[in-house]
Amino acid sequence: MLPDADDIESMRITGVMISYYFICHTKLWLFAHNISLEREHENVKIGREIHKSSYKREKKEVELPGMKVDFIRKGEVLEIHEVKKSNKMVYADRFQVIYYIHELRRRGVMARGIIHYPTTKETLHLDPTEDDFSRLEGIMDEIKEIVNGDFPMPKRKKICPKCAYYEFCFGGVG
Repeated sequence: MLPDADDIESMRITGVMISYYFICHTKLWLFAHNISLEREHENVKIGREIHKSSYKREKKEVELPGMKVDFIRKGEVLEIHEVKKSNKMVYADRFQVIYYIHELRRRGVMARGIIHYPTTKETLHLDPTEDDFSRLEGIMDEIKEIVNGDFPMPKRKKICPKCAYYEFCFGGVG
């Protein structure tokens, strides 16, 4: 059963939902409706292992209201750190962290973001602009529309065969 309009309006958007918005609207819809197929997927396991073996001295998975951040560092400004398996979804990664910064700033906490790609030894520093936050607000509205709407038919993309939802979407047919 789909959530009613009041539930959607008060729906808590998460960083994962922001990321899925850029990756696949079908995956976003399924995730928002508690249909999760990722737990045992090989690529997710690899990502979990990279996360676990990187930045061992840092406390992992800091939970903040509506957020699960890979780790934080305190200083003049709070640093939000995300560790990613690959830099292939950099736009999705970037807006996921912008969302975290947005939510913290709404609560009066100044923050900036850092995305780590250990396999390529790359680091992306984020100090979002007002334009970024404005774009994020529009994305959040679009997410509510997608989640409140009918199941979005899967669109085959280059990344689909590596996705945990591939069998669900396409029945394993290449």
